[in-house]
Amino acid sequence: MTENNKLFGILVPIVSVILGLIVGAIIMLFSGHNPIIAYTSLWNGAFGDAFTIGETVRRITPLILTGLAVAFAFKSGLFNIGAEGQVIVGWLAAVWVGLTIDAPMIIHLPLAVIMGAIAGAIWGFIPGLLKAKIGVHEVIVTIMLNYIALFSTNAVIRGVLTDQSTTTERISPTASLASEWLQSLTFFSRMHYGILIALFAAVVMWFLIERTTIGYELKAVGFNQHASKYAGMNVSKNIILSMVIAGGFAGLAGAMEGLGTYGTISVMSGFTNLGFDGIAVALLGANNPLGVIFAAVLFGVLKEGAGEMPTGAGVPTELVDIIIALIIFFVASSYLIRWLLLRFKKEGDK
Repeated sequence: MTENNKLFGILVPIVSVILGLIVGAIIMLFSGHNPIIAYTSLWNGAFGDAFTIGETVRRITPLILTGLAVAFAFKSGLFNIGAEGQVIVGWLAAVWVGLTIDAPMIIHLPLAVIMGAIAGAIWGFIPGLLKAKIGVHEVIVTIMLNYIALFSTNAVIRGVLTDQSTTTERISPTASLASEWLQSLTFFSRMHYGILIALFAAVVMWFLIERTTIGYELKAVGFNQHASKYAGMNVSKNIILSMVIAGGFAGLAGAMEGLGTYGTISVMSGFTNLGFDGIAVALLGANNPLGVIFAAVLFGVLKEGAGEMPTGAGVPTELVDIIIALIIFFVASSYLIRWLLLRFKKEGDK
């Protein structure tokens, strides 16, 4: 039974992606576009040259971290829909440190990255505390905190970090994840060393969940809170800890944007959508760190390659959002895919 569950855990996301791409191709055909040309353009937009490869890696980086933020909370039975707000406050904190502190890079850069993670962790602590102590549903609290993060950050940018401007100055080079060497390799794309931090964070999540007592308790709480409490586990502590760590991952994603991709932070007219995309990444990755990496790569490729589709195939970029939505739909309908796979397996055994 366990082997079957692992097999389905691998096959369902793969089949979901294939079905999403097939249905996307059908939509293109009905709208008068050539899906082969469209998908070729998408591929070229993501991997056509060194510049696009660099931009694809840059786009994948925060998606890994927000996917981990959602997946980690899921392990404890919590829905961290507030990763978006955690990204924003992490971005703000990292840039703030990058602007206001004068120190050598060996101190400045780690401090800025850590402060971004701490800001996200604090933003995750709030819904975790409310859930653990008075039973307030984390989805409601995190949705509200997303808006608080957005408008508070805009106020800080205008009133503290700038003189009523909409964009801060660039952070100090000693706090930057950007690299002239990397940029020269990729024809001055915005690729930065944050991808190494994102991959390391995935390893950290795997180690915490699979190799520590903390991870065992978090998973146990996610399976059954009452049984965990009966076994002597502190359910409240684990709920809070789960949201704090999840928030830290999302805060890191914001730090990657502030210290790597942009080097600044601007007044935001709306959400970055990195946190919301992280939900899709976690779902497709089956809340597994390795799966999250692969899902982030897929979504990063789709989102970066979409920019080439209007010019290369005359297909609107919104179609990529439809394909992503279809993939998530098929993941959510995994019971149907499981039924089909079992049906084919039975027919093959006859």
